[in-house]
Amino acid sequence: MKALQFRKSIPRYVLLKLAGPRMRRLYTSSASPVAYREIEEPKLPTPAWLRIRPILSGVCGSDLATICAKGSPYLSPVTSMPFVMGHELVGRVTEVGREVEDISVGARVVLHPALGCHVRGIEPMCDACQHGRDALCMNITRGSISAGIQSGFCRDTGGGFSTSMVAHRSQVYAVPEEMTDEQAVLIEPLACALHAVLRTTIDSNHTVLILGCGSIGLLTIAALRATGCRARMVAAGKYDHQINLGNMLGVYEWIPTGGAMADRYAKWAGALDAQVLKPELGKPMVIGGADVTFDCVASSHTIDDGIRFTRSGGSFVLVGMPGTPRGVDWTPLWFKELTLCAAYAYGQERWAGGQRDTFDLAIELMKTWGPKLVKLLGPPFALQDYQAAFRSALSTGCTGVAKTIFRIDDM
Repeated sequence: MKALQFRKSIPRYVLLKLAGPRMRRLYTSSASPVAYREIEEPKLPTPAWLRIRPILSGVCGSDLATICAKGSPYLSPVTSMPFVMGHELVGRVTEVGREVEDISVGARVVLHPALGCHVRGIEPMCDACQHGRDALCMNITRGSISAGIQSGFCRDTGGGFSTSMVAHRSQVYAVPEEMTDEQAVLIEPLACALHAVLRTTIDSNHTVLILGCGSIGLLTIAALRATGCRARMVAAGKYDHQINLGNMLGVYEWIPTGGAMADRYAKWAGALDAQVLKPELGKPMVIGGADVTFDCVASSHTIDDGIRFTRSGGSFVLVGMPGTPRGVDWTPLWFKELTLCAAYAYGQERWAGGQRDTFDLAIELMKTWGPKLVKLLGPPFALQDYQAAFRSALSTGCTGVAKTIFRIDDM
């Protein structure tokens, strides 16, 4: 089968790490650890698994961080090499194990990529998995498959950037007949955004700050509005297409991301009813700010600015995947007694008076919000054009595309 496979190479990792964004072309050159290859199809690990042929697969920020060596080495012990990338996908079932009785060949499905206890055949399940939080599984290096936090980072499962992958029956959700493939491919990242917004309480009189309006930031805006949030929203968008898409999804107040810090902080303070005070040394102190801040970038700059511009007693939600932030002054977090909340993947969350699986909720809300959300997608790339696809995803300001996707045609 054809696939985009990631193979670890310490020399290449060091080269990409040292090169930095100024040498962006290296990320899609022969120096990249990702290549388009002919490899063997993954086998069904147990009879409770099935095979999927991806139709559309989305490029996630975590994929880009892996390709560009921007991620933290913290997660390296819980991946297994070599792996086929891609965990945001819609596809069709092409084979079912003999223990799979409730889904048939030809069914169109989306993938819940977390590789928890149930997927791994581990009993009794760990506490996290017992409570519907398999993304936080304690057994991600054990069981019937190799180490891996998710499909797309495990050598035994394959991934969405291929013509064939395998998944446990518990990982697949049927796609409603009326839903398009383009809507379905956004279910996984929307589930992540829903997990983030339901992790904190937001009142109608609150001000919410969204930092970063790439695909996950825009989906966070959509998730807030889709779950009934009526709070005032202020967003930091970098490009015109992000602002246009954000307006469509329900944000009408914008603050700049660039320019001189003094000017930027003055504009942020005006929008967020905050007071900026100059210390003897270093960046300004900020009094007041947003009630809840969602950092959908998780860079050193956004974390540092975000905790400064969150009011005392407020909440700071880390949605983006951080690398190894440097230069963050954590004093505002301590001094303002902020609630620091991290949102990774999906899980059970309280909504509408009960507990909901955010994946199920994403499918439900996509029925209404799908026609708007597909506007985040750019024209699909063929798998063999992966270098152009990754360049597009890394240059969203030039392309005007919020989410890059692959279409997996017959090969």
